[in-house]
Amino acid sequence: MLIFRFLKIILIGFRFGLDDILLSHPRLRLLRPVFTLIPFRARLKLPRAVRLRLALEKLGPIFIKFGQMLSTRRDLLAQDFADELAKLQDQVPPFPSDLAITTLESVYEKPIDQVFSKFQKEPIASASVAQVHFATLYDGTKVAVKVLRPDIAPVISHDIALMETGAWLLEAIWPDGKRLKLRQVVVEFARHLADELDLIREASNCSQLRRNFLDSSLLFVPEVYWDYCHSEVMVMERVQGIPISHVDILRKHSIDIPQLARVGVEIFFTQVFRDGYFHADMHPGNIFVGLDGRYIAIDFGIMGTLSDEDKNYLAQNFLGFFRRDYRRIAQAHVEAGWAPRNTRVNDFEASIRAVCEPIFDKPLKEISFGRVLLRLFQVSRQFNVEIQPQLVLLQKTLLNIEGLGRDLDPDLDLWKTAKPFLESWMSEQVGWRGLESHIQKEAPNWAKMLPEIPRLIHYQLGRERAQIMEDRLTELVAQEKKQSRLLALVAVLLAALLATLVFTQFYL
Repeated sequence: MLIFRFLKIILIGFRFGLDDILLSHPRLRLLRPVFTLIPFRARLKLPRAVRLRLALEKLGPIFIKFGQMLSTRRDLLAQDFADELAKLQDQVPPFPSDLAITTLESVYEKPIDQVFSKFQKEPIASASVAQVHFATLYDGTKVAVKVLRPDIAPVISHDIALMETGAWLLEAIWPDGKRLKLRQVVVEFARHLADELDLIREASNCSQLRRNFLDSSLLFVPEVYWDYCHSEVMVMERVQGIPISHVDILRKHSIDIPQLARVGVEIFFTQVFRDGYFHADMHPGNIFVGLDGRYIAIDFGIMGTLSDEDKNYLAQNFLGFFRRDYRRIAQAHVEAGWAPRNTRVNDFEASIRAVCEPIFDKPLKEISFGRVLLRLFQVSRQFNVEIQPQLVLLQKTLLNIEGLGRDLDPDLDLWKTAKPFLESWMSEQVGWRGLESHIQKEAPNWAKMLPEIPRLIHYQLGRERAQIMEDRLTELVAQEKKQSRLLALVAVLLAALLATLVFTQFYL
């Protein structure tokens, strides 16, 4: 079954003209004239990014979600691909309500009418992993019931295996494949999907965010009803609100739209700078507005966390940006260990300056926080800097919030809105207050750590010598495998061509 699915992926790739990517390896270009004979190759006048989006839509919901995740990795993708993949919509037909009820009765081990006094069979929302039904508890509480799609785990495992194979293939034959680290991207995607398959995890995310904003006048997070939650079912308070994208309706209810835009930015920076824990999927479909003007958040499958090291990285970058101290930004990357130790700081500094200096010609309200981070990530990539996944989530969320805020109020001054948070945060992270806080936090551990220092130094030196030898051995083995792998790829592509010509009518 897996081999047929893999052939289908190759066939769809060729149908949408993606063989210009698959056959970009110098030694495989000779095969291009052969693939032009495929009778259903079409849409070649469309840009490559559009063709890739269409191919992912054809492959189904898990591949659509993969494309959505790829669109957030703007530190890796070219802008045209990232922009086009961002258009992918996770619109999946609902599965039959009888299957949802079967899942619920299996989880609760009793008939559905003994669990809920009312259960709305028609789902009010449906996605690739789960769908949502409205219901009422016997005490009269109105709830939303999120039910996992039946047998979704084997489907996801199957498609992830295909993606891993495809990523290996592209890394081997596409010049940019290794630089983009496609296999690592697939692993990251699989981890996020595994989290989404456990609704207990999503419920805990919701519960944590609710606790952080329990007394807030800015954001409302629904309550989780733990007695009804399971890995396949999540039950939470039903919320009533207006989708934030429905600006005309919001105005009819006398909602202050410019104030709403400022509040959205304030909520984000509160999550990041105060809590180090933020909702990482704040697109308009996941945000409602109550009649009291408060934001209402839903869908807590993707959350981001920031460690003290992450905050320090951001502090150093923003401080350097404010002061135009580009050398400080470059050094921060090397000191954090994200840039190789042999990085030429002067060259790195010059590249950062070339990106950031033009920004200062614009008014502050026109400068995007998200774009600043994005450009820093793109420059960093040229110097083999490893950008941490949590910072990519932060940058993606920041772009979402900025886009949302400026859609609501084109004159929104993001810098002015964020300044109080930045000033307070930076004073805590750097300078004397930061030093004092760090000493108070770490002092109790020093008595235990100091005697260990000589042993740790000896261990680290031995580890570095072993790593050098291991890297050299790996390099020699890779060189030996390279030629045989290329021959195997040629065989795979020729087999795909044969399958294309013979089985086209059965699989497309």
